[in-house]
Amino acid sequence: MTSYLYALGAILCWASLPAAVGSGLSGLSTESLMFYSFVPAALYLYLQNVVLTRSLRLYVPGLSASLWGVAGIFGYHWVYYMAMDNAPLAEAAILATTWSFWIVVFSSVLVFRRIKGSVLATALMGMAGAALVISAGKALSFDAVYMKGYLQALLCGLIWSSFSVALPRLDSRHSPMAAFTVYAAALSTALFLLTGPHPVPDARSLASAVYVGLVPLGLSFFLWNRALATGNLSIIGFLSYLTPPLAVLLVALIHGQHVPGRVLLGMGVIIAASILGKVAVGGAR
Repeated sequence: MTSYLYALGAILCWASLPAAVGSGLSGLSTESLMFYSFVPAALYLYLQNVVLTRSLRLYVPGLSASLWGVAGIFGYHWVYYMAMDNAPLAEAAILATTWSFWIVVFSSVLVFRRIKGSVLATALMGMAGAALVISAGKALSFDAVYMKGYLQALLCGLIWSSFSVALPRLDSRHSPMAAFTVYAAALSTALFLLTGPHPVPDARSLASAVYVGLVPLGLSFFLWNRALATGNLSIIGFLSYLTPPLAVLLVALIHGQHVPGRVLLGMGVIIAASILGKVAVGGAR
């Protein structure tokens, strides 16, 4: 049960982003956002690691694990931010959210050597619920002119799901997330300098980027790693579908906005899929 609380903690970190920063990130380029968010994330995780291990030494995993971490942490976010720039927000967000679906599929295949129809059906059900929430009654239009952004969003789903499923299986004696985030911060700094000069962000944009680094990146990485280390990956995949509705509910709660009925319906579908998915995963053993 503790692992699923860690997963819900990471999901709440991601869901807090719209309510906490609003449009504060809109003035930042991809390179600036990567730099101003990953540097605080790396500092946070390193300092947390110092407190937990009582050592200033940073654990550095082997080469293969490190390359996998660079792809999962730096690669995912770089591609994700580009996808948001190259496609309409709702459509890109729905396609990026497929990582929850792929976690269920990949983990089921790894554990059971097959995927039951019931597991696949509930994973698709959760995906449909997430789509209901993200669209929130808007008409979706997948226009071919945004194909580049759509493909980048789909690639995001594959990168994060592959990284999440592989993370517990990496040959690491200790948690590698701090090192992975330091790698991402170093690469983000290099990218920022190579593509500069960049204008200095205003106070709101800078504060928003730092929040992204400390919570949706830093704290969530720590919680997500703890969840994946001991929890059932398929069930965690189902739980992650809750990210979009929780984001909408937090915005409504903090900013006093109305919650559309379709959002509540989508959340109900996701919760039902999570419950049915747990039954399906248990029955697949």
